Amino acid sequence: MTTAPSRSLRRLAIIGAAIVTFATTAPARAQEDVSAKLARIEALLIDQSSRLSVQERRLAEQAALIQQQELELRALRATRDEALSDIRAGRAAAPQQATPLNPPLGPAPTTTAAAPMPPRPVGEAPPAATTEQKAREVAAIPERLGVLTPAGRFVFDPTVEYVRSSTNRLTFRGVEIVPGINLGLIEAGDADRDSVVGTLAARYGLSSRLEVEARVPYVYRHDRITTVAAADRAVTRTMELDANDLGDVEVSGRYQLNSGDNGWPIFVAGLRVKSDTGVGPYDVDFDDFAVAKGLATGSGFWATELGLTMLYPSDPAVIYGGISYLHNFAGSVDKAVGNNIFVGEVDPGDGVNASIGFGLALNPKFSVSFGYSHHYIFPTDTEINNTTQSSNSLSIGALQMSLSYRLNRRLTLINSFEFGVTSDAPDMRLTVRAPYSF
Repeated sequence: MTTAPSRSLRRLAIIGAAIVTFATTAPARAQEDVSAKLARIEALLIDQSSRLSVQERRLAEQAALIQQQELELRALRATRDEALSDIRAGRAAAPQQATPLNPPLGPAPTTTAAAPMPPRPVGEAPPAATTEQKAREVAAIPERLGVLTPAGRFVFDPTVEYVRSSTNRLTFRGVEIVPGINLGLIEAGDADRDSVVGTLAARYGLSSRLEVEARVPYVYRHDRITTVAAADRAVTRTMELDANDLGDVEVSGRYQLNSGDNGWPIFVAGLRVKSDTGVGPYDVDFDDFAVAKGLATGSGFWATELGLTMLYPSDPAVIYGGISYLHNFAGSVDKAVGNNIFVGEVDPGDGVNASIGFGLALNPKFSVSFGYSHHYIFPTDTEINNTTQSSNSLSIGALQMSLSYRLNRRLTLINSFEFGVTSDAPDMRLTVRAPYSF
């Protein structure tokens, strides 16, 4: 039998062995736990460092994109007025530019791997062609209804214009006794008038809102007038007249009143001064019956015109409108016309003009515009043999259509048409322009 002390000693030996075993194995397990934790922390640091590198690369790419877009915006702002004025009437209107949409800048998700950056900004960023498109939209707008030439830019604008006008009138000079029985002279007249005007024009941008322009026209005219007078027998008379000479030289200036921000239209004020360098209607020779034997190539009087133009970009069109007042300065002719007529002071009638229409870009190079223009000319007062006589007022309305084709960033071809809709208006007007920018 085993005694109690022996059992106690055995228990003490077992407890001692357990203590020794724990003392020798506990530090090893603790060291293993620390190493595992350090390994996990190191793995997390490597992962975070990798993600941080990805974020830094994305930020660098975003900074480069922002810098590039800032340069593009500066270029667009610099060429905004130029683009709008390629079609003029003067280069106006500030095109509306959309703001590019960039991908958001923020931390990458922490639970998944970072996605690669897209090769370009997210969204539709307007390319440089957007500004050019606005220029094409207004390129076909009638002359003097465009925006301004950019500062320091010179534009040479040669123009050829053809005007066709014809009238047919039946005049009875006598007394009607009863309906159908006339005593007197019946006269029928047919007048066909053709004119070709070649103009050399140039404009220069003094600042981003101010430009000046000069125009030198050369005029060729041909009139064919046929009259048939019926009394006892019909008498036909045909007269043809030709003339070619310098026309009335003009200078003008235009100032853009506002920038067109916040949804406002652009307003441009203009002042034009017309000289009397052309051959006036009283500078030609007359026969004994006060019938002109030549044709005028100018008005014969100085004039000035003050106008206001509105341009409103409304994608994809540009709406335009304008109003102006023309003042003709009176002058003394003091000339005998025929045998018994002496012309003293002449006060040409002033005029009011209003127009409205829109321009539309059909593709990156071709644009059209449609509009209507109406001129009202007040009567002209003429002193004849010390008696003042007034002419009839004139009402000239015309439908306008223009086509514009942009050959390159410097040269644009513009073809404009006008069709008279009132009796005082010319039958048609055809204009070809080729503005070239330096």
